[in-house]
Amino acid sequence: MVTPPKEYFGIVAEIVRNHGGLFISDEVQTGWGRTGGKWFGIEQWGVTPDIITAAKGLGNGSPVGLTVARADVADALRGATISTFGGNPVTATAAKAVIDFIDEQDLMTNATEVGAHLRGHLEEMKERYPVIGDVRGMGLMQAIELVEDRKSKVPATAALAQLLELTRENRLLIGKGGMHANVLRVTPPLNVSKADVDEFAARLNKSLCQLSK
Repeated sequence: MVTPPKEYFGIVAEIVRNHGGLFISDEVQTGWGRTGGKWFGIEQWGVTPDIITAAKGLGNGSPVGLTVARADVADALRGATISTFGGNPVTATAAKAVIDFIDEQDLMTNATEVGAHLRGHLEEMKERYPVIGDVRGMGLMQAIELVEDRKSKVPATAALAQLLELTRENRLLIGKGGMHANVLRVTPPLNVSKADVDEFAARLNKSLCQLSK
């Protein structure tokens, strides 16, 4: 899997709408500046969705979910609805504070700049270690795909499991993902610094070196 071309989501949105559907952008992980320079990931492709869903990063630990829709889409929902915690004032206040902090601290720019610094480290590791088949992502949302070899691109699931143990021993905790559980997911906090990234890269590099022996 690679980063879609610029026109990809526009084409998808057009196809969906031509068949009477609504184009929904799930921003649970990509929202609130994580991809760098924009509030939502879909903005990187210049597409306006009919509905946006978001959560997680909006609350900074406080449980929250968000659905935003075009006025005509939202108005089409008729009748009584109920949500046990809907409109919770404490969570709403926390979410507002998070949005203000991201804006005031210009963390979207930080995601762009530090994300590029992080990507540079990851690309260097790709050149050094053949087990890395691909590095992809945007801003502070990066992925490292491990493969048995770069020609066949067979997922290196066992190698990733071993690498996670090595990173843990080197005091670094990373998540995994991918359809074959062979992808490292690197999503540091939006206020991460270049110094933090350098420390992360040193520990990951040490772990990859150990894995390669």
